Amino acid sequence: MTSNDNDWWPPARVVESPNQDARPPGQDPELIVVHAISLPPGEFGGPHIAELFQNRLDPQAHPYFAEIVALHVSAHVLIDRDGWATQFVPFSRRAWHAGASQWCGRERCNDFSIGIELEGTDEDPFTPAQYAELARLVGWLRACYPGIGADGLVGHSDIAPGRKTDPGPCFDWTRLRRELQAVTA
Repeated sequence: MTSNDNDWWPPARVVESPNQDARPPGQDPELIVVHAISLPPGEFGGPHIAELFQNRLDPQAHPYFAEIVALHVSAHVLIDRDGWATQFVPFSRRAWHAGASQWCGRERCNDFSIGIELEGTDEDPFTPAQYAELARLVGWLRACYPGIGADGLVGHSDIAPGRKTDPGPCFDWTRLRRELQAVTA
């Protein structure tokens, strides 16, 4: 797949991750996967998520980092607690966010999905700014990639049940649907 005008979301800051590769030939995005991440766990702000996605996490900076420093992971976009977006991988390429996963009988969700990380945890409500920015991004992605249908928006827990719990019970899917209606009306 070649780069196109829809590779980068215009409002996002770009910090490219090396943790990406080509999608299978002819495969456009058909699924959006919502995740939650905080580094260190339960703490917000700081550079650590970007450092993880760029393979620059300092294992001495926090005891938990020594456990995850060898991971090579990424997402297409991270939305922080203030609603600011950072994009790490062009949408036409495969980010390494889903791991072992399945959706509607199809395995390897990274092949056909876009991963969006929200800075958060299973135990904390997400912010109004995050819902607003996520809705704007999802609306834009659906306009750019018509293969992403109305049912093509899921949580990480939906594609990796038993292995993943994010975005967690504090994520308000009803609120997101309302926000999406507002941006697409």
